[in-house]
Amino acid sequence: VEQRARGARCGGGPRAREEAHALNEDFAEELDGSAYAVGDEDYLHRTWHPRTRPDRIDLDPDLRWEGLEVTELVAGEEGDDTGVVAFTARYRTPDGPGELTERSRFERRGSRWVYVDGDVG
Repeated sequence: VEQRARGARCGGGPRAREEAHALNEDFAEELDGSAYAVGDEDYLHRTWHPRTRPDRIDLDPDLRWEGLEVTELVAGEEGDDTGVVAFTARYRTPDGPGELTERSRFERRGSRWVYVDGDVG
């Protein structure tokens, strides 16, 4: 499973909040998790750092994201410019269920947190 372009950081929370003062657990789950679930490529494009985002985001229609467990938060508080969220995301494909574990890095751009990159474990 390819990381960000295939649905890293997916959860079930609403994408209602693009701006936040702290990168907390609620925000990590809401950031763009359900954007993958509904195929909202525009939202993913807006919340991915322009320095690292691909020209095109290709979502796999056969991959269904089912949940997210945040396992660690580092920095990302009000006044911070960077933050890290570690998580395990559950997905299902026609071949069966799977999990993706990632440690994602975020930067604040203006008042919004954007995904920079991540290490898959």
